Amino acid sequence: MSGHSKWANIKATKGKNDAKRANIFTKIGREIAVAVKQGGSDPNTNSKLRDVIAKAKANNMPNDNIQRGIKKAAGELGSVNYEENIYEGYGAGGVAVIVETLTDNKNRTAGDVRHAFDKCGGSMGTSGCVSYMFDRKGVIVVEKADYSEDDMMMIALDAGAEDVVSDEDVFEIFTDSSDYSTVREALEANKDITILSSSIEMIPNNTVTPDSETQNKVQKLLDMLEDNDDVQNVYHNAEMDE
Repeated sequence: MSGHSKWANIKATKGKNDAKRANIFTKIGREIAVAVKQGGSDPNTNSKLRDVIAKAKANNMPNDNIQRGIKKAAGELGSVNYEENIYEGYGAGGVAVIVETLTDNKNRTAGDVRHAFDKCGGSMGTSGCVSYMFDRKGVIVVEKADYSEDDMMMIALDAGAEDVVSDEDVFEIFTDSSDYSTVREALEANKDITILSSSIEMIPNNTVTPDSETQNKVQKLLDMLEDNDDVQNVYHNAEMDE
C-alpha cells in the first residue's frame, strides 16, 4: 500500500481535531444506537457493536455510558432512530473531502454540510465524486513496546492484516475492512500488545499539499464539519502542516 507516511500526517491532523470534540461521547453513542438497531444488543453476535465498544473504550468512554446506550437502543421508549448519510465534495484548492454523518434530520444535516463547504471556499458534490480516490481500510494503532517491525509484521499478518507501518512510537496496522474485527480481536487477545486506537478509515490513494493560505481554508472547513453534532467522521486527501 502506497502513501503510508503521508497518511500518518493526515491522521495526525485529524487526531488533533478529534481531541477538540467535547461531544465525542455523543457521537459514539449514536454509533452504538445504529449498531444495535442493525445487529442486536449482544456484542458477542454483533461484530459492528463490538467495534464501536472498542472505539468507545479507546476514547475512555465510561462503561456505564456504553451500557446505557446499548439498552436505550435495544428498546427504551423514545429512543431516536439515526440515519447514516455520506456527503462528498471539494474543499479549497480541490482537496477531496468525505463527510460521514448520523442524523435524525437529513435535511438539516445536508444543509449544514453544504453551508460549511460554501463558506470555506469549497463545494459539495454528488455521491461518488471523490470516494473513488479513497480505500476503506481498518487501521489499528498499537504501541511499539519491545516489538521489532519484523516481529509485529509477523503477528499482524498471522492475524489477517495486510500491512504494518512503523511510525515514531507506534505501529500502524492496516486491514481489509471486512477483516478488521477479526484482526483487532486477535491483537486484543495478545496481552503484550497495547492498542491505542482502532477504526475503519477512508484512506486516500494519493495526497495533495496545499499552500498555507489554502490549508487555512481547508482547516476551517474541517473544524466546522467536525464541530457539527451530526458529523461522525471527516476524511480528506490533504497533507497539512503540523
